[in-house]
Amino acid sequence: MLKRKDLLGLKDLTAEELNEILDAADGMHKVLATGVKKIPNLQGKNVINLFYENSTRTRTSFEAAAKIMSANAINISASTSSVSKGETLIDTGKNLDALLADIIVLRHSMSGAAHLLAKNVRAGVINAGDGLNEHPTQALLDIYTMKEKFGSIKGLKVVIAGDIKHSRVARSNIWGLNTLGASVTVCAPKTLLPAGIENMDVSVSNDLDDCIRGANVVMGLRLQLERQQAGLFPSVAEYNAYYGIDAARLMRADGDAIVMHPGPVNRGSELSSEVADGEQSYILRQVTNGLAIRMAIMDLLMQGRNQ
Repeated sequence: MLKRKDLLGLKDLTAEELNEILDAADGMHKVLATGVKKIPNLQGKNVINLFYENSTRTRTSFEAAAKIMSANAINISASTSSVSKGETLIDTGKNLDALLADIIVLRHSMSGAAHLLAKNVRAGVINAGDGLNEHPTQALLDIYTMKEKFGSIKGLKVVIAGDIKHSRVARSNIWGLNTLGASVTVCAPKTLLPAGIENMDVSVSNDLDDCIRGANVVMGLRLQLERQQAGLFPSVAEYNAYYGIDAARLMRADGDAIVMHPGPVNRGSELSSEVADGEQSYILRQVTNGLAIRMAIMDLLMQGRNQ
């Protein structure tokens, strides 16, 4: 089991820990494939989803995963909690501790919020996305989906295209994929690439037509349209012309390549509808695999605490 109280990011996870999570998710996936929607692994445990940002897929996935494992799943939105009255994150966490929380799933707009909370609560903390830092469970479900398709991560050519600068998903994927031996290329206009990205052991390109050649995995990232107002790209139409993933561009990838996206998809911006709904699209598969990954993580963290 994971010898950690919390899962805060992939940057510091070893290959052994990553593979332990992937193997545990495989077991959960097999359970889900039988149609069973209730197992006793977390019976009597309290899982609290504490979300300071809007979310559909991630929060629903964590809630469903907790309920399938027989936990008490409680959702808290910051806008309807005491946070709106000025309560600090640490005070909120300590109150949840006092309410016998076993796991707190935190999404927050501040980078480092999950680490801050984890240091101040007894409960295990799972980072569901913190600012521009990491989104570890999304990356784990992405990596699990790649492994499910190709059998191994080692040697895969993965292209991540889009708003790398503001993407916590990209960062977590880069850390995890590098650790497991994939070759990662990030592709975006210079204005959407973070300073020092080369230091993350990735190839960097501004030419999607070039870097997509021979790729096994092509991952689009959500184009955050508010960035257009900041002048980081001229228009959505021009962005799509150079960085949109359509059927013609996808033909440059490996013949068995898959298309991924963390969602939500802006159709006609990052992906064409033909690609998003096509046979090579694994987007909905990612969502399903997110259940198995989040079940596995919560189960492993609780097993570790029971030792």
